[in-house]
Amino acid sequence: MLNHIDWAAFLIAMAAVELTPGPNMGWLAALSAQQGRAAGMRAVAGITLGLAAQLVAAATGLSALLAGMPMLYDTLRWAGVAFMVYLAVEAWRDTGSVSPLNRNKAAGFWRGLAANLLNPKALVFYLVVVGQFASDTAGPIWLQIVALGVIHLVVATTIHTSIVLAGSRFGQKLEAYRTAPLLRGTFAIMLLGIAVWIAVSTGRSVS
Repeated sequence: MLNHIDWAAFLIAMAAVELTPGPNMGWLAALSAQQGRAAGMRAVAGITLGLAAQLVAAATGLSALLAGMPMLYDTLRWAGVAFMVYLAVEAWRDTGSVSPLNRNKAAGFWRGLAANLLNPKALVFYLVVVGQFASDTAGPIWLQIVALGVIHLVVATTIHTSIVLAGSRFGQKLEAYRTAPLLRGTFAIMLLGIAVWIAVSTGRSVS
């Protein structure tokens, strides 16, 4: 069924998309450097589940419905921006006074999930980008989108995991300074930058 798909072009495109700096990459790097590998991996799990939900939405036609509802699209877009601003404020306020054992270990997972569910650009990604590689002669379009989307999830998760490993290694070297004002400010600025990135990059029409 999928023999007519240009797999080489698809894999190159997916790798290029995931290696391009975006909200997941920046947030994972900051989170892993500040809170360590375990927190980063939980966030990766949340991101993956969020992307999987977007994939289901695309395959069932919900993405196309969203593209035709500008008000709902903008609501999700600004909710995503507000969420990143919230994470930036939280990063700045994290002084390390709470013991790692007392932290909510599931927080990274839920934040990763929420960040991707609230990103309308991710919601239409599978339909607009992945859908371009589907072929009319290769079987049901929705099934092709699912198959291609699963491959994208594997590529994305691999890259996200690499970012977490690199970020946590960087954080370990700065363990004594992890909660210092300068470092917290840097993380906060990174997250604010991601909020601006989402606001600007998702402001274009996706119809």
